[in-house]
Amino acid sequence: MILRLKLYGISLKAATYFLPVLAFYAGWWVWEASCAFLGRPVLYSVHGHLNQMFFGTFVWAFVSEHYRVTSFDELFRERTGARAAWSACLTTSFVLLALLYFSRNDIYPRGLLVCDVIVLLTLTVMLHAIFRVIFRSGASMAKPTRILVVGADAARRLQRLSFAPCQIGGFVRLPGQDVAEEDQRVYEFEQLMLLSANHGIDEAVIALHPAQFSQIPTIMKTLSHLCLPARALVDLGEGIIIREKLFQLGNIQMLDLSSTPTESLDYALLKRVFDVGFSLGVLVLTAPIFGLIALIIRLTSHGPIFFVQERIGLNGKPFQMYKFRSMRVGPSPESDTQWTTAEDHRRTRFGTLLRKTSLDELPQFINVLKGDMSVVGPRPERPHFVHKFLQEVSRYNHRHSLKVGITGWAQVNGWRGDTSIEKRVEFDLYYLQNWTFSFDLRIILMTILSGLMNKNAY
Repeated sequence: MILRLKLYGISLKAATYFLPVLAFYAGWWVWEASCAFLGRPVLYSVHGHLNQMFFGTFVWAFVSEHYRVTSFDELFRERTGARAAWSACLTTSFVLLALLYFSRNDIYPRGLLVCDVIVLLTLTVMLHAIFRVIFRSGASMAKPTRILVVGADAARRLQRLSFAPCQIGGFVRLPGQDVAEEDQRVYEFEQLMLLSANHGIDEAVIALHPAQFSQIPTIMKTLSHLCLPARALVDLGEGIIIREKLFQLGNIQMLDLSSTPTESLDYALLKRVFDVGFSLGVLVLTAPIFGLIALIIRLTSHGPIFFVQERIGLNGKPFQMYKFRSMRVGPSPESDTQWTTAEDHRRTRFGTLLRKTSLDELPQFINVLKGDMSVVGPRPERPHFVHKFLQEVSRYNHRHSLKVGITGWAQVNGWRGDTSIEKRVEFDLYYLQNWTFSFDLRIILMTILSGLMNKNAY
């Protein structure tokens, strides 16, 4: 079974690495045909395109590995597999665009790059679909692997794997364990030593509860005379998924049971580079609006232009968040323990407009540049409400595993302002568990398309 899976994996990896060559040639033909259809001259040579193809293939090799596009098991997770393909193609296009920008290449047509990336994405999705068909048809014709289950019968799930069909050849009952199987042979642990080499079993699967892991060395010693490959079916309980999280620290083996996107290179580097670039772009483009808002605030109400308030950010650390002041200055201009309501008398007339259009949030791009916030992430809360929600809402503190953001998955789905905190946490945790760079871009696009106006913004 393992040999067959390894052969499939090598084939998928080789085919994936070759995709950019096909994509760049096909992209050239599509672009050339579109130019002919539109009556535009082709001013760029195919030789220059080949240089871009070689570099794109090099970049794709690293990016596809990072997003697990070449991973065999992702083939059968069609939703996450398609998302990985999209993320890999998008990242590759950003790298190629950056190369064109820094090399000051004004000749290379950007439309050609778009054609290349679209074709690459299409070919990647098609390749995964083709390999799924090949694997499943090959598995249906292959002889099922007969396995001997040592311990609990959790290994029965192996029988449902379409790409690696298995048959259970028997169960081994450990001391103090009940195995209720009427249709399978059940061996006592002591009987393993009496099994002959001609037992008709291909592999052994050790399926133990975590509390029984200390028995594995003894079991392996007993199985050794059977000359069988042995696998461990690791089930650490509900909500704990192991996916290539075993690593070595010195001479110590460690298993990563809980990790966050902040530990990934994408989050630490790509997201930060994007945050800085996007925020600088927004602040430059909105500089006239920024200045006009500051002037109107100064002319229409007494007090500072900016409102600075303590919020809770990444890992529960407080920071000072900036907003345009939208309320009157007083003993408690914007209470740290009170929500803003639709008829809040503290708002200025211009402040009402700012809050309704979310323009009061513009200074938060300064927080992004400082590293306190990200463009996309769970919205930051005041310390009073964080303490309150920690007592009332399950897993609320998990949302602080990410940088807080100006917009977020909860906000673009309507959970903003004085709305259900449980629903906001639910959407924030979904974002945490499914974060990708392309997911951030999707949220930004949804924020732009939905407009600045929001019925819950007051």
